[in-house]
Amino acid sequence: MSVLSEAPNRHVTAVKFVIAGGFGVGKTTFVGAISEVEPLTTEAAMTVVATGVDDHMAVAGTTKTTTTVAMDFGRLTVDDSLVMYLFGAPGQGRFTFMWDDLVTGALGAVVLVDTRRIEDCFAAIDYFERRGLPFVVGVNVFDGSERYGLEEVRDALGISPGVPVFEMDARHRGSCRDALLVLLELLVSRLSPKVHS
Repeated sequence: MSVLSEAPNRHVTAVKFVIAGGFGVGKTTFVGAISEVEPLTTEAAMTVVATGVDDHMAVAGTTKTTTTVAMDFGRLTVDDSLVMYLFGAPGQGRFTFMWDDLVTGALGAVVLVDTRRIEDCFAAIDYFERRGLPFVVGVNVFDGSERYGLEEVRDALGISPGVPVFEMDARHRGSCRDALLVLLELLVSRLSPKVHS
């Protein structure tokens, strides 16, 4: 008798979530902070070759020297029956053609926002609204950045009251966990009426 036949029959559900937003908002940091495995990243050095194509001014004065060119990938086991797969989407406009593939099969998304460059996340929000994919908005708090009320951020983004908006810090595992919990709660709330009908 094999070891496999002695193992109890367990059903493991795998769910896919996308972490999206503009260039330099913390997507790679988010995936790296929460993933239980060494995340797969496709970081490439930012060079002068991309000058005029990419907006390096968005991260001027920071230590950022790389950018995601395809995706980030991480995994989080919630319990014996649920595993989350996290896909960080590239934030630069020239790589957004890959989003359709990354989003295929995803249940929802966390859109990260940097309030210093709030306009950089409009494309991500528009994308998920057009596709009808549930998403939540995490206002990533950067050191030294001005703080705004969450309703003020919601108004600036033009998103409906049904989209959760919250502050977070993509550098901290607990904060990333809480962001994913907000997304899970949104998904459960959307399923609940269908379950009881």
